[in-house]
Amino acid sequence: MKGRSEILSVATRYLMPLLIVFSVFLLLRGHNEIGGGFVGGLVAAVAIVLYMIAEGVAAARELLRVEPRVLIAAGLLVALSSAMVAWLVGQPFMTGLWWKQALPVVGKVGTPLIFDIGVYLTVMGTTLLILFTLAED
Repeated sequence: MKGRSEILSVATRYLMPLLIVFSVFLLLRGHNEIGGGFVGGLVAAVAIVLYMIAEGVAAARELLRVEPRVLIAAGLLVALSSAMVAWLVGQPFMTGLWWKQALPVVGKVGTPLIFDIGVYLTVMGTTLLILFTLAED
């Protein structure tokens, strides 16, 4: 790649894992506090975009291993299925249902967290689709 910055490449190798972990942190705390799937998905997309800026679009697509459209479709499917769980148990559509026991790191787990995971995937896929398309020649 012409004009490639070694400093940015090295910095990206250290920042990407931190950004991904931070995005998952935002996702997991979002149903109890500030954060959630939208912000977590944006931070995850920023990690991939940082890699795209450092290494190029083809390398970023290879790193992602999944077409952004697949992320969008999977996210919409996960979000819709979380909303339909309530219907299956005789509750109104999108009623939040919670498991009785909290998990050690995650806390309370329920359909809002599953919905947030769907939003996370959809936002990440949409952001990457737009930015990959704009960055390609």
